[in-house]
Amino acid sequence: MNRATLTLLALLLLCALSLVAAQQRARKLFILMERAQLEEYQLNQDGLRLEYEQRNLSKSARVRDVARNQLHMIPIAPERTLYLKESK
Repeated sequence: MNRATLTLLALLLLCALSLVAAQQRARKLFILMERAQLEEYQLNQDGLRLEYEQRNLSKSARVRDVARNQLHMIPIAPERTLYLKESK
């Protein structure tokens, strides 16, 4: 074998190894992309669930029930209202 053949064989080996390395990098990047897309989907689902919960918790009937049952608040009535006069 002459020098040119050995040089071409070495270049062919380097090209083959770089191709294998590039394919491995591509596989790893594809796996990372799939994981990121799955995480994005899960975060979107969590966001939608939280928006739904926020809407339910902010409904006036829910607020009224919490005020009456947990905070023991009662509606205002004219007989319980105190009026103060400002002295000048």
